[in-house]
Amino acid sequence: MKNLHIDLVSDIACPWCAIGYARLEKAMDSIKDKVSVSIQWRAFELNPDPNLIPEPILPALSKKYGRSEAEMRANQDSMIKVATDLGLNFDKMQQRFTCNTFDAHRLVKWAAAFDKQTAMKQALFEAYFGFADDVSKAEVLQQCAEKAGLNAEEALTVLQSDRFVDEVRTEETQYQQAGISSVPAFVINQRYLISGAQDPATLAASLLQIADEMTTE
Repeated sequence: MKNLHIDLVSDIACPWCAIGYARLEKAMDSIKDKVSVSIQWRAFELNPDPNLIPEPILPALSKKYGRSEAEMRANQDSMIKVATDLGLNFDKMQQRFTCNTFDAHRLVKWAAAFDKQTAMKQALFEAYFGFADDVSKAEVLQQCAEKAGLNAEEALTVLQSDRFVDEVRTEETQYQQAGISSVPAFVINQRYLISGAQDPATLAASLLQIADEMTTE
C-alpha cells in the first residue's frame, strides 16, 4: 500500500473547497486498494479583514468580479447543482453573507487534536452554505463543534482565548509565500500541487501517478 499525505489549503467561505473535498473523497474511495491518503486541513482566508462588515453574497460577488448580480446568481446556481449531486447541502448558498473565517480556522486547528478536523470542516461548510449561518459568530461555531462530535463549551474556551491565533496566521503566510493564491489547493507530500476542484477521476489519476513517482525515486 502506497501512502500519500495531502495538505488541503482551503477556506470555509469557499464553495469550491467544499466541492473539492467531496470530489476528493470519491477519488480516494476509488483508489483505496492502492493508495492510503491522510489529510491535514490548512488555513486560507478569502476575506481576511477582521473588521469585515457582512453584506449579501450576490452584490458582494458582483462588486468583486465586476459582473452583474444575474451572472453571479447563474454561477451560484451551477455550483449548487454540482454540490447537490455530490450530496452536499448548499440550500442557502445564495442567502449567505460575506464573513470572516479566522476563528473558524482556529477551531479547525483545535479539532485536529481529537482527529475531528474533517468533521469540523464539513460542519462549517454546511452551516455556511446549507443554512447561511454566520460562521464568524461564537454560537454558530459552538454548534458546528458539537455537530462534529466536539465539546461546545471547550470550543468557546478556545474562542475566548488566543489559542491557535499564531498557528493560523503563520500557516496562511506560509502558503501565500509558497505561491498559493486561490483555493482549494492540494499539496501532496509537500512536493506536488493540484489546484482547483478537479473531478474525482482526474484527482484519482493524479494521486496514482504521484504515488508511482514517489515509489520509483
